[in-house]
Amino acid sequence: MSVILGINTFHAGSSAAVIVDGAPVVALAEERLNRVKYYAGFPKLAVARCLEIAGLSFSDIDAVAVGRDSSANLHKKLEFALKHPTKLLNLARMRGKSKTFDDLKSLIASECEVDAAKLKFKSYNVEHHLAHTASAYFASEWEHSAGITIDGSGDFVSCLLSECEGSEIRTLKKVFVPHSLGTFYTAVCQFIGYGKYGDEGKVMGLAPLGEDKYHDFFEKALKPTTNGFELNSEYFLPFGANQGMEINDAGEMIVHRLFSDKFIREFGEPRERHAEITPREMDISFGLQRVFEKYYMHLLDSLYRLVPTERVSMAGGCALNSVANGKLLLETPFRETCIQPAAGDDGLALGAALYVSNSVLKEGKRWVMKNSYLGDEYSDSIIKAELDRYKMSYKQLDREQLLEKTSEEIKNGNVVGWFQGRMEWGPRALGNRSILAHPGFPNMKDILNARIKHREAFRPFAPSVLQERQTELFEQDHPSPFMLHVYKIRPEWRERLSAVNHLDDTGRLQTVTREENPLYYDLIEKFESKTGIPVILNTSFNENEPIVCQPFEAIECFLRTKMDVLVIGSFFCKKDD
Repeated sequence: MSVILGINTFHAGSSAAVIVDGAPVVALAEERLNRVKYYAGFPKLAVARCLEIAGLSFSDIDAVAVGRDSSANLHKKLEFALKHPTKLLNLARMRGKSKTFDDLKSLIASECEVDAAKLKFKSYNVEHHLAHTASAYFASEWEHSAGITIDGSGDFVSCLLSECEGSEIRTLKKVFVPHSLGTFYTAVCQFIGYGKYGDEGKVMGLAPLGEDKYHDFFEKALKPTTNGFELNSEYFLPFGANQGMEINDAGEMIVHRLFSDKFIREFGEPRERHAEITPREMDISFGLQRVFEKYYMHLLDSLYRLVPTERVSMAGGCALNSVANGKLLLETPFRETCIQPAAGDDGLALGAALYVSNSVLKEGKRWVMKNSYLGDEYSDSIIKAELDRYKMSYKQLDREQLLEKTSEEIKNGNVVGWFQGRMEWGPRALGNRSILAHPGFPNMKDILNARIKHREAFRPFAPSVLQERQTELFEQDHPSPFMLHVYKIRPEWRERLSAVNHLDDTGRLQTVTREENPLYYDLIEKFESKTGIPVILNTSFNENEPIVCQPFEAIECFLRTKMDVLVIGSFFCKKDD
């Protein structure tokens, strides 16, 4: 038996994954366990819990793979340092921080409080963007594809173009920092008041409200090159001045100011975080998303010329831009995408482990990701004990009763907390740690925001749709099992799907098959039998916190919000009127 532990550490999205004989058994983000959003410290809770779920001990680990390699791209780092000698100290500090986990045995022994003598594994550092690419390609059923990863930066690279074939990922082109689509997106988000790490998705939802008022400004912010693109340095603070981001003592990601005074001269003062959103912010968001998409497609077109295939494996934080992902199928030669659900940095743990298994150790056991459910699960006995501890009133139902009562509640416009099976891997709730509602109930979007989610009114909610019915409701047919594509909703369905129809008549859909999630599929099917709508509104089970992981977190979220019903395991709980 071969056991590989993958980790992402001292980087946003701290996480761990365990692969046994080439196949992932479990993968967890640390934030789900310690409740610190985008936690960036060492994933000690995730490592311990992954081993526990897999039924393994620390002495069973044969290899540890980290999605980061401080020795990668040294020539570019040196070249940058020679051109910018004042930044040498910052680069030395970055190198020093990287050194802290080069000795993985000492680090794991210390962080996980285990005897170092029991650790017999071999360590592997996998370059950031190789780990990203591996997380997608080695989760696919393909033996050949193009590969692209785009993010803020990792190991001094912001974009990697590659060719994936068999067990190999061949690097073709790299875009090096400071040129970064991720940095560009984050800088503009900061200016319009969304400066917290991970806020980029909110601005993607704001963009359709705006107009192309700032076209010239954004056209000058980037320029195409033979290698991809370059940022106009006039628009951004110099790279290295504060390294862009840092990790505070609580393990939270702190993003320093990235935009230059040129933004202020053009637009006026930046918006404060909780200030009113004006047409200016909407128009800036529109311009940002438009130019991002332009260079996203430019990179993909460049990749196709290098690897002329219709299949592309994608990862990195920018691959979470579901609007661009929907459009690339129409605007580039690629017709199939493989984007695993944890496309951001949390996915590095799984990607690094898959890379070591396939490309380094040549284990020859390709795994295909059938669903996202790689996390925790809890038995009915554990759930019942927690319900009793909180003195909850409940009914235990068989499967058919559970589907019948839950679908009836959703049909009647009630909001349901749905906690079932294994937790999802990645940032999206995909039918196991979800809040569910009627997608066409009058004012349902406002109800959810007022009573539970407390989100900005412009942010859309997602439709979960039976995959075989997708093309009846949406204008594109490529499946989207991990909620990573946005498609136009057909005109005849827009009113019936009013709560999930965004302002531009689109939906960030999740396609659901019975193979992927039998219980969730059957719930949607049961709802359709009552309403004629093969869709349920799906949003994450949380209230301004990481998605709930353990039963008691689901119970507490249910009790403190105005959720109507909690369906947890085989137990049905409904609040008194």
